[in-house]
Amino acid sequence: MDLILWRHAEAEEAADGGDDLERALTSRGEKQAARMAGWLDRQLPEGLRVLASPAKRTEQTARALGRKYKLRAELLPGGSPAELLELVQWPRSRGAVLVVGHQPMLGQVVAHLLALQASDCAIRKGAVWWLRHRQRLETEETVLMAVQSPEFL
Repeated sequence: MDLILWRHAEAEEAADGGDDLERALTSRGEKQAARMAGWLDRQLPEGLRVLASPAKRTEQTARALGRKYKLRAELLPGGSPAELLELVQWPRSRGAVLVVGHQPMLGQVVAHLLALQASDCAIRKGAVWWLRHRQRLETEETVLMAVQSPEFL
């Protein structure tokens, strides 16, 4: 199973008393999302499932990819790594799942899967972390396949 974690691109700052879920991407964020979507589109396998938080900024980031996606409340800010892993059925599912979400949850998922301290793993805005679960002989492994930041595209 492949789990691809994509943090939403740069978003507007929250207005005083404004709804965090309504924050939109900045023009820089739109460019970040477009660059990363172009890179992802060349890498992603057929049959990929795409799941996104219903926050406006994550939906805009997912939309840049130009593929069908499902909005899932489990991916909203404040969700837990356990909820995300259950949603994608890690490591039992076959194929690949792309999750468009938020910090700190995405970093916490990476930290959990790679046995790091949660505070040691921050995912930059617009960046992708690609993880793969595999079984070799009688050992199960999580392999870090790629880390890509929109600034390097």
